[in-house]
Amino acid sequence: MASEVSYICKRTVVSTKAVEPGKYFPLSALDHHMEHNHIRLVCYYQGLREVMELGEITKKLRESLSEMLTHFPMVSGRLTRDERGKWKIKCNDAGVRVVEAKAKGSVEEWLANVDREKELQLVTEFEEGGLAIGLSCVHLLADSTSATSFMKAWADISMGNKIITPPLFHPLPLTTQANKNTNHHPHMGLIHHYKSLIEKKPICLKEAKYTTISLGFSAQMVQACMSMAQFNGPITPFEALAGLFWVSLSRAKGLRNELVDMSICLDMRKVLGLDTGFFGNCMVYNKVHEVEGENQTLKFAEAVRAISDVVARMDSEGVMDLMEWLENGDVNSPTMMNGHDLVCGSLEGVDPYFVFEDRLKPIHVSCYVEPVLGEGQVLILPGPPGEGPLSRVVMVTLREEEATKLCEDELISQFSPTTLIKF
Repeated sequence: MASEVSYICKRTVVSTKAVEPGKYFPLSALDHHMEHNHIRLVCYYQGLREVMELGEITKKLRESLSEMLTHFPMVSGRLTRDERGKWKIKCNDAGVRVVEAKAKGSVEEWLANVDREKELQLVTEFEEGGLAIGLSCVHLLADSTSATSFMKAWADISMGNKIITPPLFHPLPLTTQANKNTNHHPHMGLIHHYKSLIEKKPICLKEAKYTTISLGFSAQMVQACMSMAQFNGPITPFEALAGLFWVSLSRAKGLRNELVDMSICLDMRKVLGLDTGFFGNCMVYNKVHEVEGENQTLKFAEAVRAISDVVARMDSEGVMDLMEWLENGDVNSPTMMNGHDLVCGSLEGVDPYFVFEDRLKPIHVSCYVEPVLGEGQVLILPGPPGEGPLSRVVMVTLREEEATKLCEDELISQFSPTTLIKF
């Protein structure tokens, strides 16, 4: 597929309204800690070429992006250092880089034979119908929720509407130190987890080759998975699917009587009382501890219980204490949060299926937090429109030799998920 993609041009798009001179935006401790990672988000659309000239939609998107950037001054700025050597953003309206391309065939043919490296194109039109719109940014600037909000705002402007959820650029809540509570005893759970990862030896980037599989679970499949967990209280689709893949991936890695070390990654906006439009990093990682079970079904149920317990314990005080610890300078340099454990991230709170044009139907979304090292990564997203509120897409990135074993694992195969993409 790589030879069938033609680059048209690379250009810089700036906002339609100049930013006031001398404007800077500080970055939080959570921002700085994600410095070595980056995010990619690619949205695919189905459309008929006979009702849309090649290049027509690209021109429209370029114009709406320019208008939308007036609401995101930090996105079109540039990184610089403050007096302490920390990164901050100079809002100088330097613009964003846009790569335009075209590809032979249709978007459906592309998805059947995806070339992951070519998913980086920001705007790719397919000669026989369809469109791919991608975003790539450093994690230092934003997390996956903010990246999705950015794309949604672009879609709102493209449709001639106002931005439904305007971005909010403000610092994270004051930490306990700023509140000057001398009697406060910090919650150490999150701090211990981050500290343990920081103290581990760096992982060689060339250690293994990873592949990505995207699996679709219908609402009925997810409901069946939640029921199989045999949980007394309420659980979420994320908790059920995270438990399912924790057990199955452990088996694919050759483990039979134990589970691979796993961390979960959750959006803390709601926990911290922040608006959904908060722009920046608010995803926090936490360790899930080992579980026991005499057989596969019992181990799965205990895995879901362990995940649910960790989710319940991730409260505002613990997150605030973590931010204070990171801000106090105890961390000499950021680490790779996805460089050791299996990481399972929840993107259940986002809706990545935006509409940029009435004649284009959203059919698939790919999301990556890179680089992926260590034991691999699982990202759980909402399913496409029309498939029910419980439907989910699970993107799994792991070592190539483990991917085939995962697809054949009986715990997952009993639900018969649809393979959407396999690199």
